[in-house]
Amino acid sequence: MTDPVVRGGSNSAQASVGELVASAVSDLTQLVKYEVDLAKIELKQDARRLGLGGALLGFAAFVGCLVLVLLCFAYAYGLMAAGIWAWAAFLIVALTCILLAGLAVAVAVTRFRGLSGLRKTRLTVTDDLTLIRREGADSDAPAETR
Repeated sequence: MTDPVVRGGSNSAQASVGELVASAVSDLTQLVKYEVDLAKIELKQDARRLGLGGALLGFAAFVGCLVLVLLCFAYAYGLMAAGIWAWAAFLIVALTCILLAGLAVAVAVTRFRGLSGLRKTRLTVTDDLTLIRREGADSDAPAETR
């Protein structure tokens, strides 16, 4: 059996180039498919880790709330042991919790007011887009005169 590349002229050379291009495209398609599959596997693993981390964080927050309630009761009973009436002790605990929550809200509001809203990024992006448009307009002008 003879090889078609050895026998032929330009038609077989073009066919072999075509076969090479088809093979390269097939290999590239397969490579992209494998990369997408790998990305899916990694994403699934990351999603599992994220889900487990989120569940554990939620559990920790729940336990933290329970501990806070127990500490509030201990605080109230400590005030009662110090000689304060029961209703006043629990009222003091409630007011203390309200004060701490108000302080947390005040700190959060001051932090949120400090957000810049990506002003610098928006400014640089608009500058870059203006520069690109200007360069695009400059490159179109010489092409039209030629």
